[in-house]
Amino acid sequence: MPENNEGAIAATGAGGAMDLAASEAGSVAGAPGGPGGTGPANKPRSLWSDAWRDLRRNPVFIISALVILFLVVISIWPSLIASGNPLKCDLGKAQQGSQPGHPFGFDGQGCDVYTRTVYGARTSVLVGVLTTLGVAVLGSVLGGLAGFFGGGWDALLSRITDIFFGIPVVLGGLVFLSVVTSSTVWPVIAFMVLLGWPQIARIARGSVITAKQNDYVSAARALGASNSRMLLRHIAPNALAPVIVVATIALGTYIALEATLSFLGVGLKPPTVSWGIDISAAAQYIRNAPHMLLWPAGALALTVLAFIMLGDAVRDALDPKLR
Repeated sequence: MPENNEGAIAATGAGGAMDLAASEAGSVAGAPGGPGGTGPANKPRSLWSDAWRDLRRNPVFIISALVILFLVVISIWPSLIASGNPLKCDLGKAQQGSQPGHPFGFDGQGCDVYTRTVYGARTSVLVGVLTTLGVAVLGSVLGGLAGFFGGGWDALLSRITDIFFGIPVVLGGLVFLSVVTSSTVWPVIAFMVLLGWPQIARIARGSVITAKQNDYVSAARALGASNSRMLLRHIAPNALAPVIVVATIALGTYIALEATLSFLGVGLKPPTVSWGIDISAAAQYIRNAPHMLLWPAGALALTVLAFIMLGDAVRDALDPKLR
């Protein structure tokens, strides 16, 4: 059979060879996964699909995501791993170390440190997530509109952000929150959103200015697309990546800021259970009962590190320059 094929090619000359090559190319194109097939290689690729593929292969992302997932679960259902009451205290056990059923010991009021550490995750995660959402939405809207329309609106927003960037965060918290009597999380969230949105606004403004200069935006404008359609359908999806990266990293920063303000006595207040409150209460017992400080401080450090690692992994996946 091979002899017949060779004879046929020889008899027909170059034309037979070209016909055979064309038939082979057609069979490859029609195969699953080929250029004309319906396999995985034929699926359209985008920045988000490439980023997700890279994230699934990144051990830093997997580890940080598992830690954050665990924190979210215990924030919603702390009773899964802590059956005690964080507000139930026994002064007779104050400052005592680890005991059966109480692996982290007791604090200065005789409260179980393990239970308070577990329940403290709820407050920290809630403050961090809500603050990040508020900052991302407010900053993205204001910065995106300023970058898209430009002109006086852009100049006004730039001057406003300069003013907010000049306010020291801790000093501003001491001034703003010292006059608030509420013990809920909302004043702390409102303060951090108030001082956090300018950073996201600048990132969103720069991303929108870069995206609106692309050819597909010019084509959409030439075809008569409205400003809202260009902004929502063409510009926003391609300008969100930097905002997501910065917001993810900032989430851990907001958790640390809440703990700092609570430590200074102007953030969350008892009876709210917070790592910052527990660290502040344990600071005076650091020599006699270091376990009171180490466990909530360790949980806070692990949480902040997990969100920063997650943000770094997302940044590496969404940055085309690193591909």
